[in-house]
Amino acid sequence: MAREVVKIFTGGSFFEGARWRDGRWYVSDFYQHHVLAIDAKGVAEEIMKVPQQPSGLGWLPDGSLLVASMRDHKLLRRWPDEHVSVHADLSSFCGGWLNDIVVDGLGRAWCGNFGYDHFAGEEPRTTSIIRVDPDGTAQAAARELHFPNGAVVTPDNRTLIVGETTGGRYTAFRIAADGALERRWTWAALPDLIPDGCCLDAQGHIWSADPHESRARLIAEGGRVLEEIRTPGGMAPFACMLGGADGRTLLLACSPPGVGAGREGKTDGCLFTTRVDVPHAGYP
Repeated sequence: MAREVVKIFTGGSFFEGARWRDGRWYVSDFYQHHVLAIDAKGVAEEIMKVPQQPSGLGWLPDGSLLVASMRDHKLLRRWPDEHVSVHADLSSFCGGWLNDIVVDGLGRAWCGNFGYDHFAGEEPRTTSIIRVDPDGTAQAAARELHFPNGAVVTPDNRTLIVGETTGGRYTAFRIAADGALERRWTWAALPDLIPDGCCLDAQGHIWSADPHESRARLIAEGGRVLEEIRTPGGMAPFACMLGGADGRTLLLACSPPGVGAGREGKTDGCLFTTRVDVPHAGYP
């Protein structure tokens, strides 16, 4: 079934970390170094400047916004009164830039990183997903992951599913009461997919952004592709998110293909939306 895909916002350099909260879309813009909140009419508000490049976003139970500051490996906290502090310095855990995060319903942030210097042409190597507890303490929660990137947590806070961008798969873990990750398994092996930002729906399926093929795919556990949505004009979706009043609007955060040097100063990144059948669930 073809779905109408509508452009709702433009002017970005490179959008990532798409989220929905309190009636607005939130996105990071890598090379304009800020976080935006965008309402249904396309009116944007700059929420936060992040000089070292923002990526993943999530909220603590008190309403504080957590933002991954990529280049300096810091998890920043924008408090409800709008002052900003360092929630955690993750330099000792990151093999490359800090990247996407998911914050679960208990305030634990699950943080991925590149694992290697992608932009210097280093060979890919594995790295850890990092758990940051609500008090800011951090530890490597699971190792030997291939570029842990977009991730989701189920509504009961019991299962973490993380996309391995250079591994072509989603890997799942049971989350123990103390936050330890247990019973690792391959949730879906997807050799033709390079998973990026993602979100969970109420049937337990994952919408996964695939920038290299200009599409978002709806994936069931085991790897069956239930639906595919192509982005207009060959734009590359690096993140996607379900939101809107009923949770059935899918946002696609798009830029022209490529994430390296050359995007600075560009303003052709854009956001598309389309309507889907099953609403959002879980985190983010």
